[in-house]
Amino acid sequence: MDFTIHERQIEMLHEITKAMTRGLDLEASLKSILELLEKYLNMQRGTIALIDTDKDLLTVQVAHGIAPQDQKKGIYKIGEGISGSVFKTGEAEIVPKISNDPRFLNRMGIRTGADISFICVPIRTENKVIGVLSVDMEYKTEAKFNEELRLLNIVSSMVGQKVHLHNLINAAQKKLIDENLYLKRELIHRYKLDNIIGSSKEMNAIYHLITQVAPTNASVLIRGETGTGKELIAHAIHYNSKRADYPFVKVNCAAFPEPLLESELFGHEKGAFTGAFARKTGRFEWANNGTLFLDEIGDLPQSIQVKLLRAIQFKEFERIGGKETVKVNVRIIAATNKDLEKAVREGIIREDFYYRINVFPIYVPPLKDRKEDIIQLADFFLLKYSKENEKNINRISTPALDALMSYHWPGNVRELENCIERAVVLCDEPAIQAKHLPPSLQMPVKEGIINNFNRASMTVAVANFEREMIIEALKTNKGNQSKTAKELGVTERILGYKIKKYGIDPGIYSSSVQKYTRI
Repeated sequence: MDFTIHERQIEMLHEITKAMTRGLDLEASLKSILELLEKYLNMQRGTIALIDTDKDLLTVQVAHGIAPQDQKKGIYKIGEGISGSVFKTGEAEIVPKISNDPRFLNRMGIRTGADISFICVPIRTENKVIGVLSVDMEYKTEAKFNEELRLLNIVSSMVGQKVHLHNLINAAQKKLIDENLYLKRELIHRYKLDNIIGSSKEMNAIYHLITQVAPTNASVLIRGETGTGKELIAHAIHYNSKRADYPFVKVNCAAFPEPLLESELFGHEKGAFTGAFARKTGRFEWANNGTLFLDEIGDLPQSIQVKLLRAIQFKEFERIGGKETVKVNVRIIAATNKDLEKAVREGIIREDFYYRINVFPIYVPPLKDRKEDIIQLADFFLLKYSKENEKNINRISTPALDALMSYHWPGNVRELENCIERAVVLCDEPAIQAKHLPPSLQMPVKEGIINNFNRASMTVAVANFEREMIIEALKTNKGNQSKTAKELGVTERILGYKIKKYGIDPGIYSSSVQKYTRI
């Protein structure tokens, strides 16, 4: 007899373990546990109540053998009734006959008529009581429920582990959701148009084009030399569009060999080729409802151009080795530094593909053609890398600025950023000097104005110093000549004469650069 009982206990605990590990749905798992208690312990009714920490109340979460409308009444204050008392003390209780115990509240109004025995055990997690498990058993004269109590304590421990795991998963999911929302807000803020550096007429024209095309679904082709900020403009279009809440997925078409690039874009089915051990979704599917940014589009192989053309035009494709047609809603933004028209003439780029991606072209001029932006960009990078390297460098000297302004910048903004980062690393002064710049930039930039004071005459040295004072004051006053003249203690007429004499352009100092995103 004892062996039979022991065998059923093991079978019950095994079934409860399976119920707990079947899925992540906490309520479904707890209901399954109560059903198994009815099956193996002949339980008439059962409840699992958990603490609501916000309201400090014990609330029945799941019940078996109790109608839903009655279950809603199962709310107890801590210490109230038997359930509240067990929660408060952390000690299990057996009530052989509920009609003889005045503490039994019968709040749900379902235990009337026949006598019932009641067992209530605490549910713990990490040595803290978080709820109670209670069951109704058939009343028997002189009956003892020690064996049932022992089993219920084991079950309540398993319930506590399940609840704890559920809470950990919920906390992790909430953290991920919160972080995702935070990152989305940061991206949207980062790529706002008024946070992009550049106030030249060329950049203002680009801002206008972005505001025109962003709200639409038109394909965009961004053209320009390497390092001009084409990817940043693609981000700005996406995060200022109706697709901002959906993925921005990028792929460099020159970074993959042809077979791998097709798999990256469209995915593949299991067994499609050697090494395809499982199905893989491509970046088109990742970007569904969002934007797919195709960088270096001029390097796209012709075989993939055909498949990509269909995907753009009909918004559908098949994975490699697959027969299922995948439907997607993706906006295409492409970028290149190559002469696509020449590539079309040479047969490298298909003509129909060229016209499909070139719906709305945006050209980003090289940095040498928008020198008004150099000072703003340099100041931004100075603030960025001074902070990163924990240095107190707050300005760029006039000779260094002259060197920056006179250089032709073949690497564009990327080269300027690297140049300023290097200068910050080398500089141990409050201001970056010309000596901190790369050797290619360390040369006189104005005829008759010498940066080496040891070889300069007094007249040239004084002129050099006067010019630097005027430029520093113009920067401080954002190019305002009236305020600059007042700060320097001269008339506007004299200041104007000096500005003309030294070849200074006040307009390039007219914009503030306190907060910008790189372009």
